[in-house]
Amino acid sequence: MNEKLKEKIRESLSSVLPITAIVLLLSITLVELEIGTLALFLTGAVLLIVGMGFFQLGAEMAMTPLGQGVGGRLMQSSRLLLVLPVSFLMGVIITIAEPDLQVLANQVASIPNPVLIWTVAVGVGIFLVVAVLRVLFHVSLSNLLFIFYILLFLLSFFSPDEFTAVAFDSGGVTTGPMTVPFIMALGVGLSAVRSDQDSTNDSFGLVALCSVGPIMMVLLLGIFYHPTDAVYNAVEIPATLTSQDVVRHFLTALPQYAKEVAVSILPVAGVFVIFQLLTRHYRRRQVLRMAVGFLYTVIGLILFLTGVNVGFAPVGNLLGSGLAESQFRWLLVPIGIVIGYYIVKAEPAVQVLNEQVEELTGGMVSRKMMNTALSIGVAGAVALAMVRVLTGVNIYWIIIPGYAISLILSRRVPAVFVGIAFDSGGVASGPMTSTFLLPLAMGACGAVGGSVVTDAFGIVALVAMAPLIAIQIMGLVYTHRAKAVPQVTQPLPEDTVVDIEEES
Repeated sequence: MNEKLKEKIRESLSSVLPITAIVLLLSITLVELEIGTLALFLTGAVLLIVGMGFFQLGAEMAMTPLGQGVGGRLMQSSRLLLVLPVSFLMGVIITIAEPDLQVLANQVASIPNPVLIWTVAVGVGIFLVVAVLRVLFHVSLSNLLFIFYILLFLLSFFSPDEFTAVAFDSGGVTTGPMTVPFIMALGVGLSAVRSDQDSTNDSFGLVALCSVGPIMMVLLLGIFYHPTDAVYNAVEIPATLTSQDVVRHFLTALPQYAKEVAVSILPVAGVFVIFQLLTRHYRRRQVLRMAVGFLYTVIGLILFLTGVNVGFAPVGNLLGSGLAESQFRWLLVPIGIVIGYYIVKAEPAVQVLNEQVEELTGGMVSRKMMNTALSIGVAGAVALAMVRVLTGVNIYWIIIPGYAISLILSRRVPAVFVGIAFDSGGVASGPMTSTFLLPLAMGACGAVGGSVVTDAFGIVALVAMAPLIAIQIMGLVYTHRAKAVPQVTQPLPEDTVVDIEEES
């Protein structure tokens, strides 16, 4: 086996193992699960680990160089009439290929899947254009985010309550394992052509802006689109008595997800082929490497989606309903903290982002530091989401203060931390959140008699919001440390990246 692939699978194992251990512990102590259900979960965990390993290697080999290549070529072109339409088209194509969005669309029963998917895709396309224009014209990310989030909250007051949580959730799931490697690399490609001191800072922020587009478009959809009421039924696990039943359930689901992934990847692969034919940007050896990378990506996503949808989502729903129906329903909050702390480590796109952050900041922000900050932030977010499920607190009471704090911090920390923080918010809420945490909240919400649309949905939005605060607080700490030890390093300027890792 490829040594790099072994390394990625080992990383995946260390990420998924804690979640698996938590579920096994809960099944022994608080929530009774049938042996067949546990077998489905454990098999799904194996597929998840292997699939994530394949996907991460594939994204590194194919999606990252493709994004950098397209970004570099766009930046070299001085014709906005070419740059802007290509950026919009790439945003739409890459979003349609996003598996996270498919997962969320399947769970929002009140809106037809194609309507939600195309609405979100157009939103990403529009705001990818905005992000590219920001890089080209050196516009402050903090100022743009401040303006757009004010507009979002004003718009949300005119949209029905049933759309608010779903809209903010859509912003979180859109930037998942398919879009993040490409968009992050696109930002690197755009900024690499520039050699000024702000180029590294501007390589971050594309994911942040692309998370705004879906929220705005779904809120607009809520104003003009009037869906019929939908009934949310609990996930039913098929009868599983033998090991052959377990294998049969996964084999039955495999072709469905293989088809979804193939259809999603095809437009991206088409972009690669057309880009190479027009520009001859990659050498023959690199083309072969990227082709293998696309194959790894397809294999990884098929295994990943099959594992999480057949094994993880049903168990998440059962755990949520089982805990909420028991006399220990308040344990949902501490259990949510533990799950939130570890589940973000299992997100494929998080590891892609962390590697690129460490590389681009010259080690100023390491992968370990990013993982710790994200885990703490997401743990708090899941705890708040569980409180919402149990009490029915309106999501505005959390997201308005949360985003207000985030936007205030964005004025106080170096620009690079603002971009990293808002990018991290998009990637933290990936497939593990939408296929395990969201079903967990939906199961618990149904058991306590709450509204799934207003009380369960929104957990992805809270997970996406938490890193905005956590990473920027980390930026404040680094700025303070830099000023406190002037003889080792200079204070961190407002718009430059300084390597202060040596002092730590």
